[in-house]
Amino acid sequence: MKEEALKEFLYKMADDQLIIGHRNSEWTGLGPLLEEDIAFSSMAQDKLGQSYTLYSMLTDLGESDPDSIAFMRNSEQFHNCQFVELPIGEYDFSLIRHFLFDTAEQLRFDLLGNSSDTPLSQAAKKFAGEIRYHSMHANSFMKQLGSGSEESIERLQKSLIYAMPYALGIFELGEKEDILIEEKLWVGEERLKSLWIEKVSEIIDKTSLTLPDIPSIKPVYGGRKGQHTDYLQPLLEEMTEVIKLDPTAEWQSWHLKKIKY
Repeated sequence: MKEEALKEFLYKMADDQLIIGHRNSEWTGLGPLLEEDIAFSSMAQDKLGQSYTLYSMLTDLGESDPDSIAFMRNSEQFHNCQFVELPIGEYDFSLIRHFLFDTAEQLRFDLLGNSSDTPLSQAAKKFAGEIRYHSMHANSFMKQLGSGSEESIERLQKSLIYAMPYALGIFELGEKEDILIEEKLWVGEERLKSLWIEKVSEIIDKTSLTLPDIPSIKPVYGGRKGQHTDYLQPLLEEMTEVIKLDPTAEWQSWHLKKIKY
């Protein structure tokens, strides 16, 4: 049961990283500033590398090889939260998603540095520097644009209200959550959510934005159980075009490994 709980946990984290990595990569050449093109491309590369590491851990636990896991499943077999699969939209939405998601990621992997599972603890520590940069980048732009012009504040506020139910879906409990906590693999999603609300509130308080009343918001759940929006399957089909044309192609491993993993 412990191993199955760990697999479930690894799948959801890896799938989050893979899908948000591909969404972030869609900003290449489209960012409002050249620096943002570079930043989102760099963060996308980091996310894909992190997903490869987590998929490799699943392989070590008896699952398929990382390429098969990443590229040969249909949408209902993915365990990412719905938040990461939404289209990039305008920059204000992508920035809000970047802020909300990467705040959770930094806290998650900081906590996982103390996991009882050694490979997971080591991976979390390896990711720490990258994810810390991602969070710092998001915080910087949130403070700047969230206290900027009337238009920037209005746009970010609307995106924050729209995104929040999806963001709360990050913390959807897995079926084996109790085992993760009992085995000290993970402190639990409720603990993470509590820390996340505190951190998000701290940053929002430094802007002209207003944090929605989180207790009154109904979270968008389902992604962890394979229930997804209509946006995910077309994205997966786009991601797998080459491997479907040539199943022997080896480019996809490099695409996930990048240069750091």
